[in-house]
Order: sequence, then structure tokens, then C-alpha cells
Amino acid sequence: MEQAGSGEGKAEKDGPVHVLTASPSAVGPAWGRLVEKLADAGFTVHKLWEQADADTFFANDGDQIKAVVPGHEGVNGEMMDRLPNLEIIANFGVGYDAIDVNAAKDRGIRVTNTPDVLSDDVADLALALMLDVSRRLTLADRYVREGKWEEGNFPIQRKVSGKKVGILGLGRIGQAIASRASAFHMKVAYHGRHEKSGVPYEYHSSLVDLAKACDFLVIACPGGASTRHLVNKEVLEALGPKGCLVNIARGSVVVESELVKALAEGRLGSAGLDVFEDEPRVPEELRKMDNVVLQPHIGSATFETREDMADLVVRNLTAHFSGKELPTPVA
Repeated sequence: MEQAGSGEGKAEKDGPVHVLTASPSAVGPAWGRLVEKLADAGFTVHKLWEQADADTFFANDGDQIKAVVPGHEGVNGEMMDRLPNLEIIANFGVGYDAIDVNAAKDRGIRVTNTPDVLSDDVADLALALMLDVSRRLTLADRYVREGKWEEGNFPIQRKVSGKKVGILGLGRIGQAIASRASAFHMKVAYHGRHEKSGVPYEYHSSLVDLAKACDFLVIACPGGASTRHLVNKEVLEALGPKGCLVNIARGSVVVESELVKALAEGRLGSAGLDVFEDEPRVPEELRKMDNVVLQPHIGSATFETREDMADLVVRNLTAHFSGKELPTPVA
């Protein structure tokens, strides 16, 4: 447990504010910096992943916790109930589908996330996946390393520039992807719940129609119940045997079993995937396919962006406990 110093995270009357960091699967340099920044701001930080027994921790220390900083595991209503004095959940990430926001609202608990600061990195990765899948860069790298070039030239692949990309979800990240695709002289179209005013891209009210019209379909929408399995068999069929699916959003948006079948049977041409339905477990079939590029959910995983995300988490917590307006509230 990191003990807090004297800083602006302190409550005026009750001493240091106790913060629970709860993401055992994401422990690494980024979380280390986050913990440092929280302590520097005056918070007392508890690391759930270091507790010998979580139930014992909640029973003995749960009433001290006033803030939670979760990762991919999120926070459900049951955890909220085990933290009776919880005031705020400051998500270390833009996607908050793993947080039960309705349960938080019912309990008067604020929720924040870290938008904007990671849009560039995620958009960069989306373009990298499009290029890798189309030009088979990862496969070509192995081709050279394994000495196969000496046996003959690498097969000719497909061009990216000038193709048409469809974006599912034209939010901050979707628009960042669109601007990058435009620089490649790609035609951009999109689908969302509503047509956006002031954007120069073609709108499709039907996701199936968007998939039919495009060479690439990039998923950039939020996760959660409202988008679960939006990309189903019909959408994959519409994208077709020359089409490419790129997912840098959430694995839950795609019916993963149908994606595997479509790729295996040649009904879908290729895929670039940074997210999966049951992370970190990835279907063995996908791992064996040469027409698929796989990444371990690293969309925002750069030193610069994780530093900015940590700063925004601290700003949200500091604002809340200082009685100020939250920089990036979700609820």
C-alpha cells in the first residue's frame, strides 16, 4: 500500500482520501506511474491485486475507500455495495462498458473516464492494422526471417490507398481514423445511431449497407449492451471475401464465433483485431490464420498516452474531492 503525502487530494476534514486501484490484469509501468501520481496528489492508494484475500480486504478496509480506479475488469454493483463510502469511479480508459453506470447512478456515485487523450494512438493502430492486413507486413517479416525469400518472392498483396473504409461509430476515435484514412486518399463512410452534421463523410443508416459498400469496416463504437454483437453474420457476409474487418473498440461488438467461421470459410477476406470477446483468451483458430493480424489490446499503449490518461484520472479525482466540476464526467 502506498501512503499519501500532503497534497490537494486530501479531504479538508477527514484526512487523506483512500483510493482503490483494481486492475490485476493490467499491472505494469502504466499502473505504476498512475499509483505514483495518485500518491503525489495526496491520496492513500490501495492495490487490490496485492491483497492476499480480496474478501478480507473489503470486510476490513472497504469502508475507507472513497474512490476506485478500475481497468478492464470494471466495477459492478456488488463491488459498490462492498465499498459503502464510495463516491467516485475514475476509469483509467475511455471505454466504461465494464462499469455498471446505472448502479453507480442509483448509489449517487460519480463516474469519469479518459477520452480524447488516447484517440490518436487508437486511430494510429487502426491504420496500422489496415496496412498490415492488406500488405501482409507481419507475414512478410516472418517470410524474410525464415529464409523463404531465398526460395522466391513474397506474393503480391492488396493496395490500401484509394479504397473505401466504413467506420462504425464516428465519435472522437472514429473521426481521428477518418482523417487519417482521408490522408491515404480513401473514401470514408460511416454508420451510427444518428447522422452527424458538419462532417464530410457519407452516412449509411444501415450497417449491412455500409459493409456492402466498403473494402474495410473499422469498428470504433463503444462497447456495452447497446452495441453487443452488432457485427453479426449478416454484416460479415456483406463485407465479403475481399473485405477486411478491423476492430480497435471492444470484442463484444462482434459475434466472434461467426467471425472465425467467415474467415475460415473464405466468406470474409481478412481481419485486424486488437480486442476480443474473452480477453486475454483468443480463439486458437484465429491464432493459426495468416490472413488475420492479432494485437493484445494495445490501442492506447504508448508511454505518452498512458501518462496523459493517468494525469486525467488524477485531475478528475482531485476535482471531485475539491468540490469542483469534473473534467470528463460519464455520470
